[in-house]
Amino acid sequence: MSQRIGKTHWKRFAVGVVPTAAATAAVAVSMAQGALAASFSISGSDFQVSAGKLSGTGFGNYATVDVAKNGKRVPVSVSSIKDARVTDMCQSVPVDIPMLGIYTMTLKAGGSGTPVKAKNLFIDMTDLQAKSGTFRNIDIGVAAGSMTKGQLNPKDHVDPNGYAQEAESVEIIDAHQRVWATTAGTFELSGLHMNIAAGRHDCF
Repeated sequence: MSQRIGKTHWKRFAVGVVPTAAATAAVAVSMAQGALAASFSISGSDFQVSAGKLSGTGFGNYATVDVAKNGKRVPVSVSSIKDARVTDMCQSVPVDIPMLGIYTMTLKAGGSGTPVKAKNLFIDMTDLQAKSGTFRNIDIGVAAGSMTKGQLNPKDHVDPNGYAQEAESVEIIDAHQRVWATTAGTFELSGLHMNIAAGRHDCF
């Protein structure tokens, strides 16, 4: 079965499926080098991620709670993709630098026809808007602990009897997403460009 989703804006339990580097560009490099631990405290703010196209196999989606270093608890929708590809990826993170004001850390990759590649990707997000989404052989309402197409992140505390959905493959077109954290087994960032500039330079 294939399920196609048009333009969406889900805030409680969105199917967020777009790879991101991490809470900052520095974390993105750590992920690319395989140095990121499986569990960490999130920062105190979310960040923007956009992608022209995301395709992947082994999709799962469930809810959990992330905890920030300051103790803040953030309910998130986690999307997992075992093998992901994304083109035209952009990540923007505004930071307030003492004495200088607001700067934006930006990461771009996956352009010029060579996609970003990720294995065992997990995206913790709170909001997604996309032009379209297609899920093949999707199962909605499965027990989180019974997923066979998708998978749970070992760092997440999830009720194995809780709600989840999974699909053999997924394709998202023109995705805009609010993300709190991302982890991956491997992350190959083709055409990587990272920079920081004064002011706001959001991806969308």
